[in-house]
Amino acid sequence: MTLNLSNNSLSSLAPQAFDGLQHLQVLNLSQNALPSLESRLFHSLSQLRELDLSSNNISHLPTSLGKPWENLTIFAVQQNQLQQLDGALLESMPRVRLLFLKDNLWKCNCHLRGLKLWLEKFIYKGGITDSVICRSPDTWKGKDLLKIPHELYRPCPPPAPDAGSPHTQQPSSAHGVVPRSPENHSSGGRDPLGCEFKPKPRPANLRHAIGTVIITGVACGVLCLMMLAAAVYGCTYAAITAQCPGRSAARAGEPGKTDRKELCDGSPA
Repeated sequence: MTLNLSNNSLSSLAPQAFDGLQHLQVLNLSQNALPSLESRLFHSLSQLRELDLSSNNISHLPTSLGKPWENLTIFAVQQNQLQQLDGALLESMPRVRLLFLKDNLWKCNCHLRGLKLWLEKFIYKGGITDSVICRSPDTWKGKDLLKIPHELYRPCPPPAPDAGSPHTQQPSSAHGVVPRSPENHSSGGRDPLGCEFKPKPRPANLRHAIGTVIITGVACGVLCLMMLAAAVYGCTYAAITAQCPGRSAARAGEPGKTDRKELCDGSPA
């Protein structure tokens, strides 16, 4: 049920190495020198639940390793040479709950976008994983994959057409010369199909935007209050003037006398 082959110098495994181990549940292959794994290596391990491949030299994992992955709950591939991880392989692990991926050579380009989206869904459902730190390109070096907005990833371009096809062969290819496209010439020979992405301009800080909205609202509120006060003052002045129509005329007719009596008793005419 448990097989521990860790701390050896294994550099390869025969495809039939685990044939006949139908009851094996825990397989530890950590701290070896395995560069890759064949897709049929685990086909006979129908009960496998824990697989530890950490601390090897694995640079590539196949898209699928067979039906036994349906029972896998723990998968460890930390401290290897992985640059990419196909989302189809992770989709074949519906019961996995612990996933260890740190300390690899992750290349955070369009090919890793599927891993990012899968990890976000995995964590949302309660799965536990460690960090995926980008090693390249320089734009994202040292950044956590999960903290990079997926909008900054450009979709991977379609594969280039086969140069040997008679429909895509250029006229000058018969002489062994393939003309360079204007895009390649202007970009200094860079491959237009490269999936390296460029970061978009950073959006405005959310705090600054909220502060601007608050300040604008306060200014508008003060202006409205001032306008309301001016309107109340104007209406009050107009009402008083309408109630005392003879006050100014009386003062104009007797400029030398002081009228101690109110010209208006405050009641409307």
